[in-house]
Amino acid sequence: MRSWLLTKLFCSQVKYANTTGIKITHIDHQKVEIELANKRKVQNHIGGVHAVAAALLAESASGIVFGINLPDSQLPLLKSMKMDFLRRMEGALKAKATITSEQLDQMKAQDKGDFLVEVHITDESGEEPIACLMHWAWVTKRAKK
Repeated sequence: MRSWLLTKLFCSQVKYANTTGIKITHIDHQKVEIELANKRKVQNHIGGVHAVAAALLAESASGIVFGINLPDSQLPLLKSMKMDFLRRMEGALKAKATITSEQLDQMKAQDKGDFLVEVHITDESGEEPIACLMHWAWVTKRAKK
């Protein structure tokens, strides 16, 4: 029930995530895991998960673990994403994004900063067909006028 509720809440805010059908399977302050089934609506021309859907999976997992630790006064910004497609993906995908204790401390201590979040994506073979690094930053929100 918790996984379903968290997924619904997230997808209500990130509309494209709702379209793809991602599912949050684990969430805590240092790790988020998300799954994406290889369904027709996310497939590419060869029947695998489309690269854009895989990128959404990586961005969502890293964004959630980053965002839940960011103070409300800060604004999260994705600066860049590096995705190396190492081989053809087989079946459903699972993404696991983690941040370190040092990164958590940095977020709490600085009003502005950035770091890389590594995301491990595995497919049904248990291998990692994609190597992902997400470069997240934060700044203080501007006061509303």
